[in-house]
Amino acid sequence: MKNIVLIIYLLFSIQSIFSQSVLKSMRRLPDTGENTSYTSTFGEDNDYNFNTPFFILNANGTVTDTITQLMWQQTEGAEMTYANAKIYCDTLTLGGYTDWRLPNAHESFSILNHQYANPSLDLTVFSPTSAEYWWTGTLQSNDSNKVWVTNAGGGIGNHPKTETISAGGSKRFQVRAVRDITVPQMIANHFTDNGDGTITDHLTDLIWTKSPYIDSITWEQALSYADTLLYAGANDWRIPNIKELQSINEEVLINPSINSVFFNSTHANKFWSSTTLPNQTNKSWYLDSQYGITTYDLKTNRHLIFCVRNKNVNTNINIIDNSKLIVYPNPFHAFINIVKTNGNEIYELVNNIGGVIYSGKNIQQQDFTDLAKGIYFLKINNNTNSIVKLVKE
Repeated sequence: MKNIVLIIYLLFSIQSIFSQSVLKSMRRLPDTGENTSYTSTFGEDNDYNFNTPFFILNANGTVTDTITQLMWQQTEGAEMTYANAKIYCDTLTLGGYTDWRLPNAHESFSILNHQYANPSLDLTVFSPTSAEYWWTGTLQSNDSNKVWVTNAGGGIGNHPKTETISAGGSKRFQVRAVRDITVPQMIANHFTDNGDGTITDHLTDLIWTKSPYIDSITWEQALSYADTLLYAGANDWRIPNIKELQSINEEVLINPSINSVFFNSTHANKFWSSTTLPNQTNKSWYLDSQYGITTYDLKTNRHLIFCVRNKNVNTNINIIDNSKLIVYPNPFHAFINIVKTNGNEIYELVNNIGGVIYSGKNIQQQDFTDLAKGIYFLKINNNTNSIVKLVKE
C-alpha cells in the first residue's frame, strides 16, 4: 500500500498544473493549536478553533492524529541524509506496521503546534527532540537537490539536501515516519470556482476569496478588514491561520506557488496569516508565494491578504435591518439586548460551526458571561429569518 500511495502522490503532484485531480491523505486540516490572545483586535488565530488537535498515544511507539487520521512515529529517527531517511521509513517496522513512509510537506506541517516555539510540537504527545528540521518526501519542483522540510520553529521551507550534518552540513535534519490508517482518496477536483469571486478547496472544505485585497496592509488592519467584510453573500470571513494559508500552497508550482488558474495571484507575494509567533509576539506568520515557505514578519509591516471562511457555516441569510431591530452591545460580554421587537420572535444563538447555544423567546434574560469568546450568529425566526453577526468578548 505504501508504494502505491507514493506513486499516486508523485504522479498527481507532477500533473497538478494541468489536472485538477488530487490525493487527499488527511481527512481534515488541524488547527494550529494557538490558544493565547495577542491583541484586542478581533480575528486573530486564538479567536477561532476549528479541528482542535487531538492525538491518541497508542503505547507502542506510535501516535494517532484523530483529525487527519494519520499515524505518526512518536519518537523520531536520528539525524541522517535525505537518502537514508527514505530508506529508514521504507524499512521501518513499528507498532506492528511496515507501511511507513516519509510524510509529504502538508502532512509534516500538520502536526506542528504554533502555541509552542522551539520545538513547535506538543511534547505531551511527541518525545523531546533535538531536531532543527524534519525531512519530507516532497522535492522542490525545479531543483531535485532541495527538499521541503518543516522546522522546529514552526515553519516550512525548501532546503538543500547537503545542509544536514551527515551530508557535510551543519544543521540537524531528522525524520519522523507516517503511515495511512485508511487508503487516501482521489478527489477529481481540487478547486471549484464558485462564480461569485470565491473558490472552494475540496481538500479542506474552506472557501477563499478569489482575489487578494487590492493593497498591502498591516496585520491589525488585516484582522479588522476580514472581520467586517461582507462578500459573496457571507459575513463570516476571516484571515486564515498559518496552516490554512499553507494548505493552498502547491509545491509543484513556483513564482507563484499558488494556483493562478483559480486565484488571482500571478506573481509571488507575501500573505498574512492570523497566527502570532508565540516567542516574538510583535510578529506574525506569513506565506511567501515565491516557493511557498512560511516565515514571519513584524505585524506593523504591510502584506497582502486572502480571506477565508468555512464551507459548513451558512450565513447566506438576510442581514437584519437595524432601523427595524437593534441588537446591542456588539461585541457583547454577558447580555444581549434587543429593541424594536414585537415579542413574538424566537431567537437562536449559534456558534460559528452551527452549534445551537440558546433557543427561545427570552434571550435578553440569558447571562452569557461564561460563553467562550468568538463569533456567534443570532438568528431571528420571523418573517425574514434574518441573522445578526455578534462578537463575544
